[in-house]
Amino acid sequence: MESMTVKAYAKVNLSLDVLRKREDGYHDVKMIMQNLGIYDELTFEVSLGEDCKITMSSNKDNIPLDERNLVYKAIKLMMEEFDIKANIHVTLIKNIPVEAGMAGGSTDCAAAFRCMNKLFKLGLSVEELMKYGVRLGADVPYCILGETAISEGIGEVLTPCKGLGDCYVVVAKPPISVSTKMVYTNLKANELKEHPDVDGMAKALNEGSLAEVTSRMSNVLETVTVNLYKEIEDIKNIMKNQGALNAIMSGSGPTVFGIFEDKLLAEKVAKTISDMGLSKEIFVTTPVNKVYGEEA
Repeated sequence: MESMTVKAYAKVNLSLDVLRKREDGYHDVKMIMQNLGIYDELTFEVSLGEDCKITMSSNKDNIPLDERNLVYKAIKLMMEEFDIKANIHVTLIKNIPVEAGMAGGSTDCAAAFRCMNKLFKLGLSVEELMKYGVRLGADVPYCILGETAISEGIGEVLTPCKGLGDCYVVVAKPPISVSTKMVYTNLKANELKEHPDVDGMAKALNEGSLAEVTSRMSNVLETVTVNLYKEIEDIKNIMKNQGALNAIMSGSGPTVFGIFEDKLLAEKVAKTISDMGLSKEIFVTTPVNKVYGEEA
């Protein structure tokens, strides 16, 4: 039996713009994605066998462990594409909040693609893996890339850029679930009056100016989600009023993250949010600007 254990890192959107709704129902986006030091751990165990069984287990009981899971789908896709005959069991230790706008499912899926590539010596490049990844989700190619990037198209057109400098990030998910489909359905993309300065943020990241980066943090999906869930605005305001350089919602929500220069202050604000009962899933973490080495 061969096994491999990998970490799958969460992401946040430092800036998220929706340019237009397309005729195919998808939306053209322009955003900057950043990994954080919150991660799931996945252990892949492979045994030879004609059964081609895929099984999963997890420390969480609120996620599907069958063909509905993106890890399962990625493994199945690669087994069919490359005629792989094996039994695979995945143990998933879930730390990233579920349905939180942090790509928890997509990053686990990306880890599955990378592990299948290594375990079965498929020899696929990162770019080739990303083409498979987009078949399962718009965030999967970014998670396969694993470094700070400008994301365009439906999320599959990626341009790496310099990541966040030294700082601390408070991440708080309120105890609510938000449907990404619902948010995009209710977003009036063609009527948005203000758009984030994504290019300006990319320039600020490349220049290493944390103040210029945080001043450009913005997420147009807040125009839908914040109006529906007051908790999101409450958490944002606490972070900003108590010392965050800025705070916004990540993805379609409901997770909020704030950027701090001082670790003790970040920890204090996290405790305040927790004590107020606004979030049970709360983290103080740091940016991760490159998850993987050069190899696929």
